[in-house]
Amino acid sequence: MPILPAYSIDFVSRSPEQTRRLGMRMGTLLKSGDLLCLEGDLGSGKTTFVQGLAHGWGSVDAVTSPTFVIVNQYRRAGGGLMHHLDAYRLTSIDEAIDLDLDDMLSGGILVAEWAERIESVLPADRLVIKYAWLNEEQRNLLFIPVGERYKKMLDDFKRLAFGG
Repeated sequence: MPILPAYSIDFVSRSPEQTRRLGMRMGTLLKSGDLLCLEGDLGSGKTTFVQGLAHGWGSVDAVTSPTFVIVNQYRRAGGGLMHHLDAYRLTSIDEAIDLDLDDMLSGGILVAEWAERIESVLPADRLVIKYAWLNEEQRNLLFIPVGERYKKMLDDFKRLAFGG
């Protein structure tokens, strides 16, 4: 049995800037309907990654943590929406259902922090990114694709971010 899930990428980011740059490269690959599920403790780099993600995607809006507002929306100059959801403060699956996640996915990209809390109402196909705090500057990011779209996305990301 492999140590890592099949098709995954395990990466140690050495700084917040490196985490943002990874996000920027991933952001160039996003398409409407994509779902990215971010998992990890507070301060593990999820929002830092989303800042780069939105920038690479072409957002004209500044990225901030949606912890207290639950969902932020970012726009792209040529059209399109990125929905940045923080499920940390949701107290039930019903609250997640009330957010109309299907509408968010059909009308743009959904990036869900603390996605494991609402996993049962999310589509099965997704890109899961697990974050772990290593020390003040370093974070471990484990990218796990679920579904063919995300396996291809991760292959393309690997070429963009690491060459080859």
